[in-house]
Amino acid sequence: MKADILRIYKSIHTWTGILCGMALFIAFYAGALTVFKAPLTQWASPPAAHEAVPLANAEALIARTLAARPEVARDFTLQLQEVPASSARLVWRVAGKNADEHDGGGARHYEARLDANGMATAEERHPLRLGEFIDTLHRVVGLPVDNDPNRWFMGVVSLLYALALVSGIILVSPTLVRDFFALRVGRNLKRLLLDAHNVVGIVSLPFHLVMALTAVVFAFHDEIYLLQNRFLYDGNLPAIMQGARKPAEAGVPRHPADMLAPQELIARVRAVAPGFTPDSLQYLQVTGARAVVRVWCKDSGAIQPRARGGFAAIDPYSGKILSQDFLPGRQSTAALVVSSFFALHMAAFGGTAVQWMYFVLGIGGAWLFYSGNLLWIESRRRKAQGLEGAQLGERRDVRIMAALTAGICLGSVCGISATLVATKWLVHLGLAPDGWYAPIYYATFFACIGWSFLKGEDRAPVHLLYLAAALTLAMPVSTAVLLNAPDLASLAIGDMRTLTVDLSAFVGALGLAAMAAALAAKRRRRMLQDGSDRPVGDAGSPSSVGAGRLH
Repeated sequence: MKADILRIYKSIHTWTGILCGMALFIAFYAGALTVFKAPLTQWASPPAAHEAVPLANAEALIARTLAARPEVARDFTLQLQEVPASSARLVWRVAGKNADEHDGGGARHYEARLDANGMATAEERHPLRLGEFIDTLHRVVGLPVDNDPNRWFMGVVSLLYALALVSGIILVSPTLVRDFFALRVGRNLKRLLLDAHNVVGIVSLPFHLVMALTAVVFAFHDEIYLLQNRFLYDGNLPAIMQGARKPAEAGVPRHPADMLAPQELIARVRAVAPGFTPDSLQYLQVTGARAVVRVWCKDSGAIQPRARGGFAAIDPYSGKILSQDFLPGRQSTAALVVSSFFALHMAAFGGTAVQWMYFVLGIGGAWLFYSGNLLWIESRRRKAQGLEGAQLGERRDVRIMAALTAGICLGSVCGISATLVATKWLVHLGLAPDGWYAPIYYATFFACIGWSFLKGEDRAPVHLLYLAAALTLAMPVSTAVLLNAPDLASLAIGDMRTLTVDLSAFVGALGLAAMAAALAAKRRRRMLQDGSDRPVGDAGSPSSVGAGRLH
């Protein structure tokens, strides 16, 4: 390939990476955690205050709740799985003014239980939205609100991301076979970082291509759904999602007492999909002529239409299956193609093993964008020194980029860890943490950016890495403190999933601390080699690139 063509692709790869690298770092780091947002939320949640109503009594619970509160018949859910953090069996929500699929928008949540006399009682519940907050950071690259303009911005970032991937492959293609696993360890750390950047990028290329393509689909999903509804479903997609009857089949309103038992509904669906695991039953308009129940389920051996799985729509009175278009393993070809975008992006297939693979690839992707910025900064510094005899401290553009790279990337890590720890302790203090997620995250995030500019691009990364390690380590430490305090021990009780959260946080904290210690050691060696005790990040002295000077 001609040298001038390679230079063009190098410029494309460099500038698309610089323009979207820091935003993608946040998206990938938060996205890796979002894979396990349910265990993270459970880790921070208080233990259940009551025992769950036995599933055998669910039919009576439904009938008595609807008798006492007829308005609940519009939309309520019967939870089939039990977790230590929740004893709710029958739940519903009253939507707030701005409520939607991703944001509570002021919605109020309720649950029903049977008292000692067998009567249905309802009380308000306050489920944590911690996982949804981290997911929002992932979906709109750290912006505070999940709305159409921010999703469109994410779509543009994803398009630039795809362009960076294609141009990067073209760049390494001439020497791909020779340099594929060439990690040249030595004094030239920039060369080593470039080799590692190339290897990680090539190995994870299929994953990144999937992420780029599916992120564009999600950013413009409303527009895509309009086309899908028109050309694939002949305008019937809303009815399919609702699982409703056609108008010609509508009859007189029916009484909830005549509905089939939940176990029978599950059995009817299992007859057509034997491998599925039921998760919940969502009852819609059950007193009306178009009553329907969505049997939500998961099947690790099939593509899941959504992150929470898929569903079959069934008539709760006759047991007739109304729709299988969103049932894992039973979808039409057209529906399966659309569902694949969700499944491939959200690790909604293959079970736990695939989720861990996505987690590792997500963390690796975040490092890929961070290292790309470091390579650009170091190249600019060396070019300035070689052509102008200048030092990094005199190059304002490089100094600003280095400070932003450390502040934004490491600030997002610190902010998420701080939010997780603070949520667990706010729950202990009896405070509702949902209103604190954004203030804690963004206060930490912007404080880290400010610190990066204040202390310089050489010292700040070491400080921020140590801070990220300390905040991440505070997660298992908090659990240990709660376990050893008799009056707090109940807050630390969980299952294997919450234990895995603590173990993962401990390993992550060790990794962050090791990186900080390595950077600090390199800085000390460099100062000794320079024969000066003056801080390297001070004006007029040789400086670094946001993760230790690479030479």
